[in-house]
Amino acid sequence: MNILMLSDVYFPRINGVSTSIRTFAQALARMGHTITLVAPDYGTDHQARDDGNEGFEILRLPSRKIFFDPEDRLIKGHDLAKAEAALCEREWDVIHIHTPFRAHTLGVRLARHGGWPTVETYHTYFEEYVGHYLPWLPSPLTRLLARRASRHLCHGVDELIVPSAQMLEVLDRYGVTTPSTVIPTGIDLDQFSNGDGARFRAAHGISPERPTLVTVSRLSLEKNIGFLLQVVRRLVAAFSDLLFLIAGEGPDEPRLRRLVQELGLQGHVRFFGNLDRRTTLLDAYRAGDAFVFASPTETQGLVLIEAMALGVPIVSTAVMGTATVLRDAASAVVAQEDVDDFARQVARVLRSPEMRAQLSSAGPADARAWGADGMARRVETLYVRLAQQAHLVPLTS
Repeated sequence: MNILMLSDVYFPRINGVSTSIRTFAQALARMGHTITLVAPDYGTDHQARDDGNEGFEILRLPSRKIFFDPEDRLIKGHDLAKAEAALCEREWDVIHIHTPFRAHTLGVRLARHGGWPTVETYHTYFEEYVGHYLPWLPSPLTRLLARRASRHLCHGVDELIVPSAQMLEVLDRYGVTTPSTVIPTGIDLDQFSNGDGARFRAAHGISPERPTLVTVSRLSLEKNIGFLLQVVRRLVAAFSDLLFLIAGEGPDEPRLRRLVQELGLQGHVRFFGNLDRRTTLLDAYRAGDAFVFASPTETQGLVLIEAMALGVPIVSTAVMGTATVLRDAASAVVAQEDVDDFARQVARVLRSPEMRAQLSSAGPADARAWGADGMARRVETLYVRLAQQAHLVPLTS
């Protein structure tokens, strides 16, 4: 099949949407499909170097920074129109939209022109996010606008992919009636079978015996990393040499660094920025005695699956999409979003080598349920059905 993917975000912008697109696109390409991704041009050497090694075609469109969200880009309107004209000259079996901005507009226009079916993944719980980016507007208003916009956008496509049953329930409450299929993002299990925690510790002067927690996250308010810092402060009383490693970047980093100072945690917290997903990030995961996570807004929570695959014991809240990932997981301890309870659960893990070993050994088996190839086959089945309904492929395909 010829599959067109459209997104307002992709690497080098690191987040769950970029990871999901790459994972599905590479898996579908391995299955023999032709994938073309349209995404913003970030104008970096890193982008240019990596695009040629992705295993599928990437078309970059000129874009500009967004004043209230400088990490992201908005595709320029004039270039969007030129891209539309060029893409209309090609044939597509299905159009897969990943974000609700210029990419959505382009996808709907192309579908109208060519009669191609459209599917959109609802990656982000916008109702919970939008207030952090538009703080000058009243929260009830931003939530109302997010719900209305979501309903309008979802009704503009033929089918929705939703990463978790919890997110599907949210869309049902919004009044979205577009047919929806729950398909989580998988991970490349081969990629997340390596990593050397001892190497990471040695490279950064961390003693092998030092109790260490790790989290991997975009540094933004909705990720709730400030809560984890409060947990660390509570734990330091019992674990005087505790270290908390934070891998990731984002707009909340200055506030988090100030919070570290205010809590007196200067010797207990280290920020490592964005690490290479193929090498040092894997090492960082495995450097932890436990992986900690407390975001309440995840539509899925891919980092939890990555930690499972790498055999890192997990302590996490289970809210929205993370509840699906952690259901029946033998590699995780579920904690409440309460500093005392979360700290108590982490302390149990840190005090017991036997418990850590048990959680660690269960991780890879838990992760196997989330393999990328299996999830991609489910997406392929959806694509074929949509194309058949649009009479673009024979019913015997």
